[in-house]
Amino acid sequence: QLQLVESRGGLVQAGGSLRLSCIASGRTFTNYAMGWFRQSPGKERAFVAAISWTGSSTNYADSVKGRFTISRDNAKSTVYLQMNSLRPEDTAIYYCAASAKQRISASNSPAVYDSWGQGTQVTVSS
Repeated sequence: QLQLVESRGGLVQAGGSLRLSCIASGRTFTNYAMGWFRQSPGKERAFVAAISWTGSSTNYADSVKGRFTISRDNAKSTVYLQMNSLRPEDTAIYYCAASAKQRISASNSPAVYDSWGQGTQVTVSS
C-alpha cells in the first residue's frame, strides 16, 4: 500500500483559502490515481475531488466545482487540494486517498481507493 500523509489543515474564515497537500511514499506514485474525500460529524465520507495518474483527468463534487482545484506533482509524489472561497459547510476532516485499481480515471467512488491518509481537520468560521 501507499503511505499517505496529509499536511495540517487549519482554521480559516469564510471566503478564505487553504491548500492541503498529501505526500505519498512506499510505492510508485504514478501507479495511482489520487482523490480527496471529507467527512463532517454525523455524515458519511463524501467525495471532493480526484485526479488521474497523469493529471490529465480530474473530477469534482458539484459542491466544490469552481472553488477547489486538485493537482499533483509526480516528481514530488504529492497531491494538492487548493480550496478557495471557503464556506462554513466545507468544515470537515479531509482525507487523501490513492487508487491503484483505476489509475487512469478520476473516480468519485471511495470503494476503488485502497490507501488512505489519517485525515486533517479544516474548519471554516462564518
